[in-house]
Parts: sequence; structure tokens; C-alpha cells
Amino acid sequence: MYLLDRLASLIGDDNCYCLPLFVFLCVMSLFHLPILIYKLRMLLYSILYFCLSFDKSWKDPQDPGAIFGPHLSKELPVQCKTIYFIRHGESCWNETFNKGAHRSWQDFAVGFIPGLIKACLYEIYLLLSGKLDSWFYDSPLSHLGLAQIEELHTFIENKSNMNGSESLHLKVLRGDPDAPKSKLVSSGLRRASSTIAGCFRDRLSRRPDDKIVVISSLQEISRNPDTLSITPAQTTIQASWIEKHYKLCNFQDIYDNQTDMSLYTGNKSITSYGLLRMNDFCDFVFSTDVTEEHVIVGGHSIWFRSFFNMFLPFSVQHPSKSKKIVNGGVIAFDLMKAETKRGSKYMIDPKTVRIVYGGF
Repeated sequence: MYLLDRLASLIGDDNCYCLPLFVFLCVMSLFHLPILIYKLRMLLYSILYFCLSFDKSWKDPQDPGAIFGPHLSKELPVQCKTIYFIRHGESCWNETFNKGAHRSWQDFAVGFIPGLIKACLYEIYLLLSGKLDSWFYDSPLSHLGLAQIEELHTFIENKSNMNGSESLHLKVLRGDPDAPKSKLVSSGLRRASSTIAGCFRDRLSRRPDDKIVVISSLQEISRNPDTLSITPAQTTIQASWIEKHYKLCNFQDIYDNQTDMSLYTGNKSITSYGLLRMNDFCDFVFSTDVTEEHVIVGGHSIWFRSFFNMFLPFSVQHPSKSKKIVNGGVIAFDLMKAETKRGSKYMIDPKTVRIVYGGF
């Protein structure tokens, strides 16, 4: 009672109607105590991660062009696989904090404060309703993001979209019977895995043995809380409150039955950094876990841009090094592997980088 009286005195007699509301919010939070504790842990970890992480800082590796030039000139053996980078659709975090291509700076500035209030109210609602979900942490696809992946899904499934080399790319993406075998891989962040699930739902339906393999090495490179995963290691991803009401794709069914979490080791650690995870991804692509020659990757803009910067020859000027892949965009390229005295080395063949959909 003392605490309540003290709080009432701080609020003031004229505003004491706020006290019952405060008590109600506290009771509702305590009613969902496990969720409250988990969110508090996420809050603490996000603060520590923001302050202590060096996720975007590393020493540049040796120029891959300097490694592969002599290697190729001597006709030494090189392995090669085709990679498809697919950037996720717009997320709720993007909706709140990024202008995006769909609105002007003026519209973004005018709507920023109302949008931030909306985001905070949603976060409070998700907490009080006992949902292990979030607008900010592991930010899911927004309504615009769902529309973007629907456009990509339509493009992939439309068999009239065929001419030249694009024909092979689309056959691989669809998993056509006459196409080379391919593997679906995704970041553990929901906006990326949902993009793969939504875009390839028809493929997954046609091929019930297909699975989306989730790996931690694809987690976005940034200190922001939206790049921290709320899915524990080797645990089924839970569809967001937005995705649960989406009628064109049963995301949870795909997560439950056609998503492989066995290689997912959970959230990135404070000691992890971008280049380390990019090298882990390259090792994974050429490991015994991936027998397919084509790998379809759901991931993130900064991670992808950093990958092009680190694995294209440093002398090559390419838009991928300075620009982000658009939301829902698809870029194809060949990734090469060479064994050297210093271990396995990787390089993107610059002649093979192709825009399949969207671009930069």
C-alpha cells in the first residue's frame, strides 16, 4: 500500500485515475511472467549487444582476386556453386525507421512519430497478451513486406517469364523436375525465413520432402535489436501475429513441417562478427550438408552487401558493393572455392552476377 500511495502522490491527485491503469498493466504483465522475463532478458541482451558488439567491424581479408588469379592461371582445381540471394520483404522495423522506396522523405518525416507510437503500442499489446512476438526484436514482415514477397512468388511461378539464362534460373527457383537440384536456406530471423516460406510455398507443396534449412551464419550484420533472434536454438520458428492472419500462405504449417532447425545454433553472440559468419556460410555451402549445386538463400541487405564487398575481387566495381538489394529482390552468381596453403578460400565470379528480379 505504501508503494501505491507513493506512486499516487507522484502522479498527483488530479491524475490518480492513472493508478488503476498502472496496476492493471502490472497484473497483466505478471500473469504472463515467463514472457515478461524473456522480454526483459532480450532487452538486457540488446543493450549489451549494442554497446559491446563489433558485428560490423573486422580486418579485410586478402583480396580474393589476388588468390584466385594465379590459382586459375595454373588451372588448379576449383569448385563452383550457383547462389541465389533473396532479400526479405519489408519488415515492421523498416516500416517504422526506414523511408523505403515507396514513400517520400516528407511523408516519412510526417509519419515517423505516429508510426513509432503505433509500434510501441503493438509491443505493449504483444507483451500483455502473452505472445512471444515483437515489433522490434526479430522484426517480422510488415503488410507491405507480405505484398512484396507475393509479387516475387507470382514472378517465380509465372512460366511465361522465360527467356535466355533467366529460364534456367526460374526453373531452379521453382524446383522444376528438369532443373538442377537446389537447396532452400534461410537466416533464422523471421522476416527472412517467412520470405522463403511465402515465395516458395507452391514449390514446397509440390515437393513435400523439400525443407528450408535455417542456419545462424546468415543472421544480419548490425547492432540493432531487429537483428536479434527471438527463436531459441533448434526450436521451431513461430509465425508472427501478422502472418497468422495471412490467407495466402500457412506460414506456421511450413515452419512445423518443412523447416529444418537442426543446424540452427541460436542468436549471434556478442563475440561474433559479420566476416566470421560469412566465412561460415561459405564453408556450409561446400560442406557435405549441401550436395546440391544451386543454393537459394533468404537473408538481409547489409549481410548481402558485405558479402559482395568481401568476396568479389577488390578491383571490381559493382553496384552490389554500395547498394542494397531491394526488398524481395533476387541476385544470382557463382561462388568458387579453392584449396590453398592457408586453407579454403572463396570468390564470387564477377562475370556471373545477374539480376533475376528487382535488382539493387
